Amino acid sequence: MPPPASRQAAETDAIAVPKNIRWVLLGVMLALLLSMLDSLIVGTAMPTVVADLGGLDHMSWVVTGYTLATACSTPVWGKLGDLLNRKHMFLSSIALFLVASVACGMAPSMNTLIIFRVVQGLGAGGMGAGAFALIGALLPPRERGKYQGMVAGVMAVGQLGGPLVGGFVTGHLGWRWAFYINVPIGLICMIWCQLLLHMPALKRRGKVSIDWLGITFLTGAISAFILAATWAGSTYDWGSWQIIGLALVALVLLAAFIVTESRAEEPLMPLRIYGGHRNFPLSAILLTVIGVATFGATLYLPLYQQVVQGASAANSGLLLLPMMIATLITANISGKVMSATGRYKIFPVTGSALLVVGLGLLSTMGTDTTRLLTSLYMAVVGAGTGFCMQMANTIAQNAVGLRDIGSASAATNLFRNLGGSVGIAVFASLFAGTVSSARIPGEGSTTAHTTEQAPYLQDVAHATHLIFLTGACIALAALIASLLIEEVPLRGKPGAAPLAKAEAETA
Repeated sequence: MPPPASRQAAETDAIAVPKNIRWVLLGVMLALLLSMLDSLIVGTAMPTVVADLGGLDHMSWVVTGYTLATACSTPVWGKLGDLLNRKHMFLSSIALFLVASVACGMAPSMNTLIIFRVVQGLGAGGMGAGAFALIGALLPPRERGKYQGMVAGVMAVGQLGGPLVGGFVTGHLGWRWAFYINVPIGLICMIWCQLLLHMPALKRRGKVSIDWLGITFLTGAISAFILAATWAGSTYDWGSWQIIGLALVALVLLAAFIVTESRAEEPLMPLRIYGGHRNFPLSAILLTVIGVATFGATLYLPLYQQVVQGASAANSGLLLLPMMIATLITANISGKVMSATGRYKIFPVTGSALLVVGLGLLSTMGTDTTRLLTSLYMAVVGAGTGFCMQMANTIAQNAVGLRDIGSASAATNLFRNLGGSVGIAVFASLFAGTVSSARIPGEGSTTAHTTEQAPYLQDVAHATHLIFLTGACIALAALIASLLIEEVPLRGKPGAAPLAKAEAETA
């Protein structure tokens, strides 16, 4: 068996960057854009769906079922890509997503729609995990910064375009086309990747072993965790036996999962990626906090601007434009500097500090804050996200061997989604506890600033203050984690990263 150093060299050399890499990545990013657009488009179409199918009491499951399936399937798709063939798994997940999209569009009832949304979420989990795993397999970390702006641009387009496309499609074509629109985009993506994406299957000896027990325990733990986060503060009180019971179930299943992974022949989520180099768990913390911050900002900033500042709901997607532009700019800058110099720790440190400051500034907004000032605060948060998000993914992938890229990419996606779920639950609880339903203005109100609405506006402004102040406190964890990151050399020329400890121990 070759020594670890030669293993690392072989692994690094195996990543041959294709000459047409930008065209290849564009096809991969199209799938990522599709999964982002879908959730936002469907959210915009939900009032029309309920008006047609009924089932208002079950409406939340259209989103919750999709989220649960995406989170639970993400680690499975990532591991299957590592074991079998990343390209085939990626294309299979897109195909599953498209079939489920057509089924959703043809759904005759709310219950049927929920079932097909779960299947659609299974495909979305593979699309997200596969996209980042393919980027990791196609590009060594040192080269990845040059293309970081593409990923940030796709995410910005998804965040802005989702509500706008959803409103247009639903208003002109009907809510079923909110699902049918996925088909032409997905087919283009599949054909594009089939023709341009070329990568060999991983060479493995012996029979492939699937960690079914690990899949069962992790799926149960994630489901219990997300349900607790979704229902806490809304359906049930935080201290209710239902929420406490779900939390205990999640902890027990997580403990069982860890024990199983330490003994499995091919663990679903290898523990070596957590115990090898400290940069991976630190990046996971960073991405979890980013999930909390971005979900909170994208949900509650438009609400504040519409209710308190009188902005138009029809242009809700454009309200986040300052944050998205700042994210795109800083992601491009940090990526190019990282590729040119090989230095990167300064960016997550600066980004997490900007997140703390930006969220703190947003917490100072009141009923008299101008839209211009709000836009400036949003830009600070966007700059912090741009410096952190893609950089944290790169640092995490650089901390593991190429054979674990799929598992590592799936894990980082999972942590970001779980952070978003927790953020939504905590922020929703804060909002519901602050804004009294008795003060919500009736349909007869015609202006945003009337004497009747003044208490309601004050409640919303105070809830916004609590939400972003809490977000700023949570962002301190990201700042601490980024300060502890070790700046090891990135794999790829010039230079090569030292082998992660876990890779060296198992080589």
